[in-house]
Amino acid sequence: MEVSLNPTERVDDLLTHDLKIIQSREVFSFSMDAVLLANFVSVPIQKGRIMDLCAGNGVIPLLLSTRSKAKIEGLEIQQRLYEMAARNVRLNRLIEQIEVFHGDLKEAPQRFGFGAYDVVTCNPPYMIGNTGEINKNEYVAIARHEIHCNLEDVIRASASLVRSGGKVALVHRPSRFMELVTLMRKYQIEPKRIRFVHPKLGSEANMILIEGIRNGKPDLKLLSPLIVYEEDGQYSQEIFKIYYGEEAKK
Repeated sequence: MEVSLNPTERVDDLLTHDLKIIQSREVFSFSMDAVLLANFVSVPIQKGRIMDLCAGNGVIPLLLSTRSKAKIEGLEIQQRLYEMAARNVRLNRLIEQIEVFHGDLKEAPQRFGFGAYDVVTCNPPYMIGNTGEINKNEYVAIARHEIHCNLEDVIRASASLVRSGGKVALVHRPSRFMELVTLMRKYQIEPKRIRFVHPKLGSEANMILIEGIRNGKPDLKLLSPLIVYEEDGQYSQEIFKIYYGEEAKK
């Protein structure tokens, strides 16, 4: 399907799913975090309703469409990224399954309904407020820093949007692990699955994937570590499979 592109935009292949994605050097492009979250989260296969908060250019909804036939929605606060996400849905002829909205996640439960979703995902800003150097690029700064929302806003909204027994999954930094668990339990999301992501074997984790169930009972599974790179700098077998859908061939 033909869609218009701005002068700074390009169309990239999205892994091996026969999907395309519009990106721009002027805004925050999707990263491995989003790919791993889309692969990690438990989703209904045939039906249901999924919401992706902080949707950016729509990469997580696009990837989830390869795993589920459920209705998928995305919410993004930045107008330009929302418009890119909407065009990405049209570009991939997924308008019957995916719908994206422009707006603030703090207002999402009132707008979309309390307990309306089976699954809520989010790849939120990682850095607290003005912590660290804030990028001069507004799009990058908002994606990385808690400017429009903080972690509690994300978890509060997720807990309100998901039904009892539904799942909430996030990707974040290990340094905020205890805050993640504390806030999830504060809003009645019981952590159920946790996986740490390590750049290399023997290195410290630099990402955490966490999934909880609304009103679930305590029963936590700590999954095996996910190693990104082999010693030779190539993707590990598991990362290669996530990205390319088959075992790596050395």
